[in-house]
Amino acid sequence: MTTLYLLDTNILSDFRKGPRAHPGVRLFFESVDDASLFVPVQVIGEIQSGIQKLRRRKDHPAAFAYEQWLDTLRDEFAGRIIDFDRESARMWGVLLSGEKGDPHTIDKQIAAMAMVRGMTVVTGDRGVAFRGFYQLQVVNPMASVASPGAD
Repeated sequence: MTTLYLLDTNILSDFRKGPRAHPGVRLFFESVDDASLFVPVQVIGEIQSGIQKLRRRKDHPAAFAYEQWLDTLRDEFAGRIIDFDRESARMWGVLLSGEKGDPHTIDKQIAAMAMVRGMTVVTGDRGVAFRGFYQLQVVNPMASVASPGAD
């Protein structure tokens, strides 16, 4: 059975750096079949939010570059962008239950989407965003290979 991966924004952003990307991220993308990679719709929103912030700061060249990258991602992942559906919403509610003021609501939506589809989340997040969820598989390629100059 092929593992299906749901990519977090930070992994795609790092991979965008090309040769300067974290070695673990580069190795991950080299070792998996593109057809097994999926993007949650929230990633599109997070990237668009970053573009809007660049525009507000009047950094139009950077905004244009990120807009081009977002368009490329949407083309490359056409048919592999996962929507937040009713099943995901129910699982998200379970993940949110009992917690107050949790700042990781988008990450919990991504976790819920992965859980209901039996997917593995790929993230560089070292914090608590994806920890402690029953039946959630997580891969952190940034933790598997040391980055040059890392402590």
